[in-house]
Amino acid sequence: MELTAITNIQPNEDNPRVIRDDKFKKLVDSLKQFPEMANVRPIVVNTDMVVLGGNMRLKAMQEAGWKEAPVEVVDWPEEKQREFIIKDNVSFGQWEWDSLANTWDAVSLTEWGLDVWQPEDEVDYGILDEEDVDGELQGMADGVKKAIQIEFEPQHYDEAYELVKFWRDRDAYVGKMVIDFLKAEKNKL
Repeated sequence: MELTAITNIQPNEDNPRVIRDDKFKKLVDSLKQFPEMANVRPIVVNTDMVVLGGNMRLKAMQEAGWKEAPVEVVDWPEEKQREFIIKDNVSFGQWEWDSLANTWDAVSLTEWGLDVWQPEDEVDYGILDEEDVDGELQGMADGVKKAIQIEFEPQHYDEAYELVKFWRDRDAYVGKMVIDFLKAEKNKL
């Protein structure tokens, strides 16, 4: 492991994994609060200083104002580099939720970036009784009250986000637009 200027490290444009919004903010905060963590989990780069593992950590370090970052330089063939990029981003195993609930503090886990449950007696359902919730829902395009998840490849996410935002800013009901398009495509089959 060596320390190098952040400006020497090149993000990997082909990285298939991203962290957005709140989770990215948690990563930035965790690096500010616990910078020693980076020393035991350096950014893995190839000999051209292109990131193979730690793209989001690099971005978070830049956001946190770091000038240097610990890196591990590897000299691997292209195929091994590509394999590492995927394997480094695959989540192995699953959380043992009972163990987490019984041995770890939910507040700390949340602060550390793990999305955890909230015990039922601590969930604030009172917000559902407030009058302005209906107003907020009505303020959404045509009072949308339910949502479904649509997956996008990482390279299409930003474009999809901008298109949805474009139509929402014009008070369009994007869900109906999607339904109409999918129905038309289905009828072509």
